[in-house]
Amino acid sequence: MATPLFPSGAAAATREAAYWHVMQREGALSPADQQRFMEWLVASPAHLREYLAIASVAAEIGDAVRGLPPESEQAGTRNNIIPLPLRTARAPVTHAPPRRLSRITVAAAVLLGIGVAVHATLPNARHYIAAHGTPRVVTLEDGTVMHLNAESDVTATIGLLRRRVELARGQASFVVAEDRRPFTVHAAGLEVRDIGTTFDVSLQRDQARFGVAEGRIHVIDLAGKGRLLADLTAGQSAHVAHADRQVSVVQEDVGAMTAWWQRRVVFRDEPLRDIADRFNRMNTVRLRVDDSEAGALRLTGNLRADDVASLRAFLDEQPTLAVSADAREIRVHSHRTPTHGAW
Repeated sequence: MATPLFPSGAAAATREAAYWHVMQREGALSPADQQRFMEWLVASPAHLREYLAIASVAAEIGDAVRGLPPESEQAGTRNNIIPLPLRTARAPVTHAPPRRLSRITVAAAVLLGIGVAVHATLPNARHYIAAHGTPRVVTLEDGTVMHLNAESDVTATIGLLRRRVELARGQASFVVAEDRRPFTVHAAGLEVRDIGTTFDVSLQRDQARFGVAEGRIHVIDLAGKGRLLADLTAGQSAHVAHADRQVSVVQEDVGAMTAWWQRRVVFRDEPLRDIADRFNRMNTVRLRVDDSEAGALRLTGNLRADDVASLRAFLDEQPTLAVSADAREIRVHSHRTPTHGAW
């Protein structure tokens, strides 16, 4: 078994200093990352000391390599060596290596070890997709449990200093593992900053929805220079409009937030067009809303996501809706709005 590069008791400052030094040398820091680096550097004298030590080793290696004699000179020296007779070599002769070569070897070994450690701790991005009708549960590298709804797409990046998830579409819930590294979720130009919690993020037609089942989150507008849009605790949800960033915060039943983990669709005073989207991601039979008046109708219910028969019965009970169905879809429109086709 290979010996760990850093023993379990080694200071985290050494690993973090190595990471920041590599990122600086590669020019891989964004302005925001550069600000985080400066904050880390001045947070503790140990940070500055470790960073300067690693930079000094790297500089020494560069100087030493540049001071080596040309390879042609070394070859000439080897050609002048006269081998001794084998009988007279009664005892091995040990020649001390030049001082500079010894320093090069030690420094190179140190930097190589640091490089291996940094490579092992560089951010590791993984892409997760849940296909139509197939929600999934994923445990991230840090132990966070992610529930990914059907027709959803996320990229999770777990690094040495932070944990970040990008939600490109759909819906995801997070049971966040305790860790010193901050955990954030980015979606539609918004950032959720976790403060030890279980929370849900959903991208809908015209808004993003954030719900907290346990703990607390901050919802930040990245396009608005980091403006705090909502400070949510357990039992609260925020709806943020895509167009103008208008925010609506409401109390919500915690069980309803995570009901979709058990493939249930729970809706409380929600427009039919959004309810249709949630059913359609789970079923091959599509719910089609034919006019804006029907789509805006706000409904409340609790149904299994894959129970199309119960959905049809629920819609038939709505007095303002006309409903028809075939093997491929359920079509709904307002009684006041004529539609094309046989009804």
